[in-house]
Amino acid sequence: MRTLPLVALLTLATLSPSALGQELPPDQDSRLFEIIASSSATRIENDIRTLAGFGTRSTLSDTVSTSRGIGAARRWAFDEFSRISEACGGCLDVRYVRTLVASEGNRRIPSDTWIVSVIAIQRGSTFPNRYVIMSGDIDSRNSDAMDGTGDAPGANDNASGLAGTLEAARLLTQYTFPSTIVYAGLSGEEQGLFGGQHLAALAKDEGWEITAVLNNDMIGNIEGVDGVIDNTTFRVLSEAIPAGATDADLRRMRVFGGEVDGPSRQIARYVHRLTNKYFTNLTAMMVYRLDRFGRGGHHRPFNDAGFAGVRIMETHENYVRQHQNIRSENGIAYGDVIEGVNFDYAAKLTAVNAITLASLAWAPAAPDTVRLGGAVQASAKLEWSAVADRNLAGYRVYWRDTTAPQWQHSRFVGKETSFVFENLVVDNYLFGVASVGRDGNESVVAVSYWN
Repeated sequence: MRTLPLVALLTLATLSPSALGQELPPDQDSRLFEIIASSSATRIENDIRTLAGFGTRSTLSDTVSTSRGIGAARRWAFDEFSRISEACGGCLDVRYVRTLVASEGNRRIPSDTWIVSVIAIQRGSTFPNRYVIMSGDIDSRNSDAMDGTGDAPGANDNASGLAGTLEAARLLTQYTFPSTIVYAGLSGEEQGLFGGQHLAALAKDEGWEITAVLNNDMIGNIEGVDGVIDNTTFRVLSEAIPAGATDADLRRMRVFGGEVDGPSRQIARYVHRLTNKYFTNLTAMMVYRLDRFGRGGHHRPFNDAGFAGVRIMETHENYVRQHQNIRSENGIAYGDVIEGVNFDYAAKLTAVNAITLASLAWAPAAPDTVRLGGAVQASAKLEWSAVADRNLAGYRVYWRDTTAPQWQHSRFVGKETSFVFENLVVDNYLFGVASVGRDGNESVVAVSYWN
């Protein structure tokens, strides 16, 4: 991020889409409004009731029964994805992915256990190896993580996330996308994030180019243990610095900044921006943490493997409904049961996921390389690598104060691959660039610190 000899730089004062002979891409994509309107609280309720009706979905529960336990639940999820695929003419590749987890060294695995997840792949038409992923967990637990027989309906944790993933598949299989979308029902979360670990390893082995992972874990509760009832906000949790950051990355970050601009944080900003643009009376609350304090979720294994991913969830948790045996004590009803789920709220958060997946899958890829210059000069200078995509309308540059949580300003600059921010001193701002499709959908913002 030294001062760079940039070629054919255009200035903020002179550059405009009309000067480039190009029209501005649309600011909104009407298809995203259609997707939001189609998200069904009724279908989500039916799926949550079905999943809770298996009694327990503990990873250690029955795998043979047709009506109770993790085996019945995952077979039902497989069949449901298959029904969705049949409705779209076989557009989904539905499969089980499994791994055997040994008991040795795993305190929540009493004996060697098969962890079986269900995934449905909607293959991209142009860039099939570029992936966006939405996940929800199949498994549940009660007060004892080692109890494979007692009731653990897991209505909110996490039948809501899996129901949302199924509903997103129903919504998005009505469309075609250049990039591939994966809908994942992951197992083994409560025993140690094993389903996510296995899928992340599989993705890495097969060379998947993952743009984003959206992990949904508890998207149905609006009545917090803090006494707040709120259906107008949700949380997006994201790590700041990639787990795979090298010593060189950290040294560069120390000098040039970028502590809050890692790839996962850019995904969180993307979710926030789309929510502001396409929803009324719903706000994404960005939380600058990998996950809740001292806790974990299934986006973490993807982060550990070097993929950008976030957790999407309710704002106000209710701990008497999480990881609890069903009971009543001192007038308090414990247990993760259907009565604790708000289906309209779950449908809204499902729609957030669906439009994020769609926008990313329709958008061109972000530039691979971004370089920033302008030290001891009056103007910051940005250049980036060109993106090869027939759908590309051009690029949008972004900038913000160094202390601002969101991108504050942006400008469409056509198909130029360099830009001068006239009279913006590089010291005082952070900068990035996104690719923009002809339909207005944008890539994640790429920044020089991590590109």
